[in-house]
Amino acid sequence: MIQLHALDYLAIGGYFVAVVLIGSWAARRRTTSDDLFLAGRTLGPLAVGFSLFASNISSDTLLGLPGAAYRTGISAANYEWMAGVVLIFAALFVLPVLMRARVTTMPELMERRFDPRLRKYLSAVTLFLSIVLDTAATLYAGALVLTTFVPALGLWETCLGLALFTGAYAAAGGLRAVVYTDVLQALVLLCGAAALAWIVFGQFGHSWAAVADSVSPETLSLIRPLDDPGVPWLGLLTGLPIVGFYYWTMNQYVVQRVLGTRDLAAAGRASIIAAALKLLPLFLMTLPGVMAISLLPGLDEPDQVFPTMVATFAPAGLAGLILAGLLAALMSTCSSTLNSAATLITKDFVQPRHPHLDEARLVRSGRIATLVITLLAALWAPMIQHFEGLWNYLQQVFAFVASPLVAVFLMGLWSRRLGAGAALRGLACGHAVSALLFGARELGLVTVHFTVLGGVLFAATLLLAWIWMRVLGERDAPGEDKLAVIARTGLPRLPADVYVGAGLVLAATAVLLVVLG
Repeated sequence: MIQLHALDYLAIGGYFVAVVLIGSWAARRRTTSDDLFLAGRTLGPLAVGFSLFASNISSDTLLGLPGAAYRTGISAANYEWMAGVVLIFAALFVLPVLMRARVTTMPELMERRFDPRLRKYLSAVTLFLSIVLDTAATLYAGALVLTTFVPALGLWETCLGLALFTGAYAAAGGLRAVVYTDVLQALVLLCGAAALAWIVFGQFGHSWAAVADSVSPETLSLIRPLDDPGVPWLGLLTGLPIVGFYYWTMNQYVVQRVLGTRDLAAAGRASIIAAALKLLPLFLMTLPGVMAISLLPGLDEPDQVFPTMVATFAPAGLAGLILAGLLAALMSTCSSTLNSAATLITKDFVQPRHPHLDEARLVRSGRIATLVITLLAALWAPMIQHFEGLWNYLQQVFAFVASPLVAVFLMGLWSRRLGAGAALRGLACGHAVSALLFGARELGLVTVHFTVLGGVLFAATLLLAWIWMRVLGERDAPGEDKLAVIARTGLPRLPADVYVGAGLVLAATAVLLVVLG
């Protein structure tokens, strides 16, 4: 148990006061539905870049990354640097399409390219993932840490309390409150994680050679063999980019921030800022987890590595800042997913059925949806304790569910011939294959790593959609109006500094792979 001191409580209390003030300020501004869901499309690149980073580096990441590194080594950081590569790809090739389309949700783009069936399909899957993965896993991770710090707290009650607090300010202030609190949360998170990483590194005399001597060489390698339980090299080339593409391009709670920027230039710069920040978790979260292998041997539950490091190494006064960082990460992701889920329900289900609702009723429906989703996620969150490891829970579900979605989205983006019927049938068949592979893997009939299976599912869905396209032929040929939103020619170019920034981030990533490969 961590003994919190007066300075710890001061740091935690100051953080909560700041969040309440920011949420109250955002709630007092005009609250049209566009303002609630997209902040009036007025957000700048710095705020959105930090918001993208903070919403992704949540409490489940703070626990999951060190835990995965403690179990299998720094190959867990492949998820992080790959995210930067995906963000750059999205900035150069996907953002121009999104910004020209002026959509509010990603499913809306699917409707323009195909038909309302694809819009509702993607929206329903995204809502499911938002509840059982993004929000519930974050609540569970935060509650796990808090109950470690304060054992008198119960897991169920803590999940519910965290959910209600976060849902309240997300419902009140909308995306503007979410993004501006994300900036504060990102700064608190970076400071707390950096301080702890430096202290843990100090246990080795701040000597990299001492760290390398204390653990086996394979734990300090990013590129791992095909039978590696962490991230095998084939999964790094296939599954990780696919899952990353879904997360950073199709996942509503992430892309909603980009859609809220004032123009394409701001969106591109925000993506490059986030891509640069995604290089930091290797140093702030993954390497400390590897160092803990020799500092804290024999831990029964790897997900407890981070709070155990805090309890063991953080001096008086710092524990509160780190706990505030954990709460910051938790609330950042929860507020993001809750706001985006409310956007999906309102824009993809409520408004199409009731097109004549005025702005006040749309805003009210969005806030009600936020609170309902909050309660559902809080009820599911404690159930995650019955699964094997938080990090595997997150990544496996994403790999099996997201890969078919990415296949159909990219095929529809770049192929004029893919019609709505073939896309829907190909996607449904892809998810059927996904369910079969998931079941076979759980039963031990298939032992292939889930990142590799993600690539298999992507290729299988492409093939199935192509087969349906051939079967349906001209009966399913899309009209030219369905292709109006898809990039072909004449899209605006990004500013030169975006390309320069992208080159610098890719160069830094290449250096990391050479040094730690």
